[in-house]
Amino acid sequence: MRKILLLSDTHGYIDDVICRYASEADEIWHAGDIGSTAVYDTLAKIKPVKAVYGNIDGREIRLICPESQIFKCEKKKVWITHIGGYPPNYNPTLKRLLQETKPDIFICGHSHILKVIFDKNLNLLHINPGAAGKQGLHSVRTMVRFIIDGEDIRNMDVIQLGKRGEV
Repeated sequence: MRKILLLSDTHGYIDDVICRYASEADEIWHAGDIGSTAVYDTLAKIKPVKAVYGNIDGREIRLICPESQIFKCEKKKVWITHIGGYPPNYNPTLKRLLQETKPDIFICGHSHILKVIFDKNLNLLHINPGAAGKQGLHSVRTMVRFIIDGEDIRNMDVIQLGKRGEV
């Protein structure tokens, strides 16, 4: 059983609330636009981090985080990337790769829009945790936490971190 904290689009921002939730997880997954190595390093001191770089991330982040990660967690195959689109409107190249790779969970960030969708056509759970940072068009900062236990994904919670402009 693994407790996962999933976040994205921190854009260089981290606070004690994010850190508290991170300390309750077994693993932290970050779907890009980390924004600074300070955010990555802070999270990595708390728990193991699997992260990808996003379109705003510079060379320092790109040296430590790949564009995509595909891995197993318990008995689930997970693919994390920053820009992924939404079912069924993936770009043709990504759709072909999803069909070939067959992940159970596909995670992306970028849009700052929280979405959890089961894609019936590709038989995968699509998750975008929204944005945990303070930059962007989103009005409420969000993250997602859940448990992967063997074949099961359960206890999925949306964590609202407050309005984007709040301290």
